[in-house]
Amino acid sequence: MHETVVEMLARNTEHAEKPDARFDDIQNTQFPDAVTICCSDSRVLQDDMWGNDVPGEIFTVGNIGNRVTQPTSMGHLVSGDVMFPLWNTDTKVAVVVGHTGCGAVTTAFQYLTEDVIQPRGVKYCLEQLKPHLKEALDVLPEDELSDVAAINHLVEYNVDHQVSRLVESEDVPEDVTVVGAVYDFQDVYSDQRGKVHVINVDGETDVATLQDENPDIADRIGRLWEYGRTLTAEQT
Repeated sequence: MHETVVEMLARNTEHAEKPDARFDDIQNTQFPDAVTICCSDSRVLQDDMWGNDVPGEIFTVGNIGNRVTQPTSMGHLVSGDVMFPLWNTDTKVAVVVGHTGCGAVTTAFQYLTEDVIQPRGVKYCLEQLKPHLKEALDVLPEDELSDVAAINHLVEYNVDHQVSRLVESEDVPEDVTVVGAVYDFQDVYSDQRGKVHVINVDGETDVATLQDENPDIADRIGRLWEYGRTLTAEQT
């Protein structure tokens, strides 16, 4: 057996040695409080970022680029792995989580600006990011930004796009709250690596409005880019 799997199984032994009672009420059912749609990047700790080690609380969905839809013969539909908890487990919160330095957004950016060779499966995923990221490039203040900074702006734009897909979908129940956030481990938003920053709530992206409407988490709300102007570090 590959050494990596052996090490993973050893860590699983520690996990399994925790009290069995964690599963008592959820062995046959689940009612998670939220569904999170995160990038599947290995640096994004989908449960740990929320301090969660309780089974049954968060329904986690992961893919490159934290995408919420899939192309079908009927057009783009919210993917089944996102819709399942919203329809079947009475989950009322969906959180789209992008992250600084996103590899999928970086590769899509390169795909739009230069020749990039990728396997067909990866290319298929990038094709779903390309259209809206191309739109973003047309309004991005690119002369003022390095490629690294531009990519982190596009991370926000991608989160906003995914949130809008959920908000505008007829399949998503109206009473579901949709939040867009960025997980930062590159000291872009603050010096606290791993901190989650809220950038969008139900399609609203104006920072001042979001802070006024959510005073209890006002210090967790901030953006790098409000379309039309680039924010300084002090403003985020």
